[in-house]
Formats: sequence, structure tokens, C-alpha cells
Amino acid sequence: MHGMPEKQPVLIIACAIFRDALHALIENGTASVIVMDYGLHLTPQKMKDAIQAHIDGLDRPHLVLIGYGLCGNGLVGVQSRRHTLVIPRVDDCIALFLGSRAAYLRAFQENPATYYLTPGWLECGGEPWSSFQECSAKYGPDKAGWIADAMYQHYRKLCFVAFSPEELARYRPRALQVAGFCRERWNWQYEERTGSDELLRRLIGVGTGPAAIPGSGDDFVVVGPGREVRQEFFMPSQKVLQEEPGPCTTFTIK
Repeated sequence: MHGMPEKQPVLIIACAIFRDALHALIENGTASVIVMDYGLHLTPQKMKDAIQAHIDGLDRPHLVLIGYGLCGNGLVGVQSRRHTLVIPRVDDCIALFLGSRAAYLRAFQENPATYYLTPGWLECGGEPWSSFQECSAKYGPDKAGWIADAMYQHYRKLCFVAFSPEELARYRPRALQVAGFCRERWNWQYEERTGSDELLRRLIGVGTGPAAIPGSGDDFVVVGPGREVRQEFFMPSQKVLQEEPGPCTTFTIK
């Protein structure tokens, strides 16, 4: 565990999928926030380069809280430079939406053939319906269908997860459009889950201040000055499987 000076300025670099949650949780003046474009999920190398550029642009040592998971190895190779980086020890944003890596792993064990959808993926068009439409425009519907089948036919269920019932309601029409396409083509079920912002709260230190954030362990990766992010930092221990998952309400599209 690396020391994190209490008076070190705090910068949060996070995906736009957490924009509303961050605005609700962060007190004015406690941290600077940079919100990154949704679409960087789709291009991990560009995500790495964009995050690195913001880190390199800091004029003095900071505590940098990164609102991403490993995200297709998009963080691998990011250099801390003079700063201390704190990153949730999760594979992607789904675990952040569910509140912990343990909740995600438990959900995966129970329903491994589940495709997860979030408001951010709806915004950036990184889901089956939008992908099919884009491929259809380029290659025609037959080839687009073949590509979609290769990418998605092994799933059996779509789970739309958001931080609040209000967010679920706001995005539900678009989620149901995706779900309808997936049900018609692959007979997927549709689920909705209200997630938890617990892990995001712990990352930004709401109520206690960033200096109280835990160091290394099961929940966070801490990368001290002069180091770089490595894939093996994100490997979990077995005890994370002990946590119970949150509630999930299931709807079947007729």
C-alpha cells in the first residue's frame, strides 16, 4: 500500500457513464473531474492514450481516482508518473454498476450467458441493435445478421442495469428496443436490475475524504509514483465471491 498525502490535490478521471452519479456524490471543490467520452470503451488503446494525456498534463503530484475498470485492457500500460492512481479492481463498468466485483462474479456464476446493458452503452451505441444497424448500412442486412450472430448468439439474456429506478425508467424505451431485437433474433429474456453506487462512493471517498480510501486489496488497485498499470493487478482473490448480489427484477417480452 502506498501513502496518499492528505493535502494532495484530487483529480477524478471517469467515463461519461458515471457523469450523473459523480455530480450527485461529489461536494463542490473537493476534487477536479474529467469526464471521458462514452465511445472510448470501444477503442481501448484510445482510452489509454486519452487517460495518459490527462495524467501527463498535471503540473504537480495528484491523487488520481480513475472511474474505469480494466476495460478490455484499456488501462494496461498507463503510467502514474509523479502521481498516485487509485482504480477499482474490476474488469469493466458492469461491476461498478452492481456495486462490487463480488456482486458481478456472483451474477456471472448464476447466469453466465447474460449480456449487460447500461445507459452508457445505449448512449455510445455499443450494443447489439445499434451494431446491427451500423453493419447493415455498410454491408447489407444478410452480412450484418451473420456478424451479429457470431458476436451475440451465445448469450441467452439481456440485463439492463442502472444506478436508480429513475435512470432505468428514463432509458427503458431504448433498452426495450434493444431487447426486442435480441428476443426476436436469439430469443433472449430481458431483465432489469437497480445497481449500487457503493464502489463508486468508496472510490471518491464520499463522507471521509480521499485520504481514507483503502489501498491495495480486493477492492482497489493503488499504483504509486513511477509505476504503470498492469493486468495482473486486477486479479481477484476467492473471498470476493462471498458477497451477495443485489436484487434483480425480471420482465419477459411478449
